[in-house]
Amino acid sequence: MTTLKTRLQDDLTAAIRARDELRSSTLRLTLTAIQKEEVAGESARELSDAEVEKIITREAKKRREAADAFAKGGRAEQAERERAEGEVLAEYLPKQLTDGELDALVADAVAEAGAAGAEGPRAMGAVMKIVNPKVAGRAEGGRVAAAVKKRLAG
Repeated sequence: MTTLKTRLQDDLTAAIRARDELRSSTLRLTLTAIQKEEVAGESARELSDAEVEKIITREAKKRREAADAFAKGGRAEQAERERAEGEVLAEYLPKQLTDGELDALVADAVAEAGAAGAEGPRAMGAVMKIVNPKVAGRAEGGRVAAAVKKRLAG
């Protein structure tokens, strides 16, 4: 069993014992998503920590989107719960890049792509290929794409 999945299960047990309903329900849903992924496909398999991290990232993104939707719909209480669940999941993800760190990585990638002959807005794909592995799991794709567009445009 992967160490991240084990940590989630141990934390779920602790949350249940502490009667922390928010934490226990969030961890239960996340572990269920992991188990679904493990049995999807031809045969059951054990997920690596990187795959488990991707699932947690996906679940956290769902929480952010749901919180925004609830907030726009005037359901502040439900939006707050979704944000709280997202914060629980954030504890299991790598620290997110700051805007400055992301801009520096994008600038390096643009320079590298420029050296390979990619120029202007059409270089978006080349730059994204370079920068995505460097930021994997530490910045959301939309945020990275926006930073790349901004750098290429200006």
